[in-house]
Amino acid sequence: MNSIAASNNFPEDDTLIPRFREAGDVTLDLFHRDGRVDDRWVGFHPREFELLWRLAEQPGERMTRKQLLLDVWRIDFEPHTNSVAVHVARVRSKLAPFGLSGILATDPEGGYFLDAPQDPSGFLIDSGA
Repeated sequence: MNSIAASNNFPEDDTLIPRFREAGDVTLDLFHRDGRVDDRWVGFHPREFELLWRLAEQPGERMTRKQLLLDVWRIDFEPHTNSVAVHVARVRSKLAPFGLSGILATDPEGGYFLDAPQDPSGFLIDSGA
């Protein structure tokens, strides 16, 4: 890995990397490198976890295939494989039993994004309206 790529992947000196990141109703746990829905682990493989972790970093923002290859796979060339699409399909299939496969959305212009609210529904406060 070159120093430019490495410097883009790590936060500044005083910034802490969060252990948890929310992807809608999925809580991603960096320590376990897996996701939980309520009290059940999803069972992500490492690259599946990294894909969802990266998309959850900027929910709603489209990430192109090229950006995901650079940020998740750490390669800056076109491998001429469908590995991104395969991993997206695997993540969706693992989220399907929870009814959450739709949170990993395909953008009509290409690429993928996390289509989930910032706050998980289990923690929303009922306004009584």
